[in-house]
Amino acid sequence: MLFAAGFGTRMGALTAHRPKPLIEVGGLALIDHALALAGNSPTMVANVHYLGDQIATHLAGRGIALSWEREVILETGGGLRAALPLLGPGPVMTLNTDAVWTGANPLRKLADAWDDTRMDALLLLLPAGQTRGHLGAGDFLMDGAGRISWAKGAAGFVYLGAQIVNTESLAAIPDAVFSMKRLWDAMIAKGRVYGLIHQGGWCDVGRPEGITEAEAMLKDV
Repeated sequence: MLFAAGFGTRMGALTAHRPKPLIEVGGLALIDHALALAGNSPTMVANVHYLGDQIATHLAGRGIALSWEREVILETGGGLRAALPLLGPGPVMTLNTDAVWTGANPLRKLADAWDDTRMDALLLLLPAGQTRGHLGAGDFLMDGAGRISWAKGAAGFVYLGAQIVNTESLAAIPDAVFSMKRLWDAMIAKGRVYGLIHQGGWCDVGRPEGITEAEAMLKDV
C-alpha cells in the first residue's frame, strides 16, 4: 500500500499544480523511488486524492490498483481500510511516498523479520539523530525485546513510514477518517507492536529543503 493522497502543503508552491508523489528527487519521482523498493510485489495499491489524475496517468499500465478517496482524504488508517478490498486479506506492507532511502531494502527487511505469532505491527525506525530532513524528536521508545511504545517527547526513534501491519482490527474503528496511530494505540496496549532499525540512510522529503538533503544523501552512497 503506497500512501499518495496527501495535499503536500509543506512543499508550498511545489505542490500548487503537482502532487507531492510526483516531485522529482535525483531525476526520479518520489513515488518511483517507493516503487523501486516494492519491486515485483504481486499486489500494489496506491491511494489518491489531491491531483489524483496526474498520479493515475503516471502509474498507468504498471499494474498498480488505485484506491480513490474522492470526497475527502481518509488519512493513513482510513485510507488503508478503504483499500482493503483491493489489497486482500492478511498482513499488509504500507509505505509512505515522501521519503528517499539508501542501504538495505526496507520492505525486504520487514518481511524477513515479521512474526505474526508475536506481532500485530512491525515498524521501521531510525534513531532521531540519524535521520535527514526530519524535524522534531523521535516517535517511539523500544525495549530490549524490540517492543515499542510512544516516546512522549523523548529522543527515541523516528518512524520511517514503512511497516507491516495486521488489518483485522481496522473494522472496529467507527470513524471514516483516522490515522494509523489510532490502530497502533490498541496494538501497543497489547504489547504487539515491534520496531526494526533500518540499515541505511533515510531522508524525509516533506519540505522543499528535503529535496536537496535527499539528493546529497544519494550522492554519498
